[in-house]
Amino acid sequence: MLESFFQESIIKRANEKKLATIHLHDIREFGVESGIRKQVDDYAFGGGAGMVLRIEPLVNCLEDLEKEEKLDEVIFMTPDGKRLTQQHSNELSSKKCIALICGRYKGIDQRFRDHFVTREISIGDYVITGGELAAAVLSDSIIRLIPGVLSDESSALTDSFQGGLLDAPLYTRPEEFRNLKVPEVLLSGDHKAIEKWRDEQALTKTKKIRPDLLED
Repeated sequence: MLESFFQESIIKRANEKKLATIHLHDIREFGVESGIRKQVDDYAFGGGAGMVLRIEPLVNCLEDLEKEEKLDEVIFMTPDGKRLTQQHSNELSSKKCIALICGRYKGIDQRFRDHFVTREISIGDYVITGGELAAAVLSDSIIRLIPGVLSDESSALTDSFQGGLLDAPLYTRPEEFRNLKVPEVLLSGDHKAIEKWRDEQALTKTKKIRPDLLED
């Protein structure tokens, strides 16, 4: 599920340039011996629907990783974590080594969350089958910020949310299409006027679509 994602686009180029290195680890390899398969989940104490990821395979995997390199962060992707923001990605992009834990089933043993996880992140107030897609989203948002990954580093610095606002509207050729015209200021060559227009448009767009950002 993740192998194909990490072999595409910007993340692939980051890996080829050795600016970011991604390793995928199958938790089942660290599971508890149980018949022909290694067990990674079990029923919840106290009853209830759904299976729970056991603590042993998760800890075994982390300890194996830390034999190679110290982990700066152990992040659990979970819907009840703090919602991911650009500021989180900015901060994490300066870390050297991060482990992302992809939950499955009903959840993971709380003892692992309490004693081994350094932060918990959600990509939104909804539930998906597992943490893999969430981990892919977080990885992409972090890796694109690493210097040298994007061909134009200023591109990441002007993305939506970087300055607390949404990005201003963007236009490209042709200048006119079916009587729909590009704003004159963008064709003026006056960089101060263009910057002022973009700032105003970003503020107007944020007020209209995401007023909560201005409250924050």
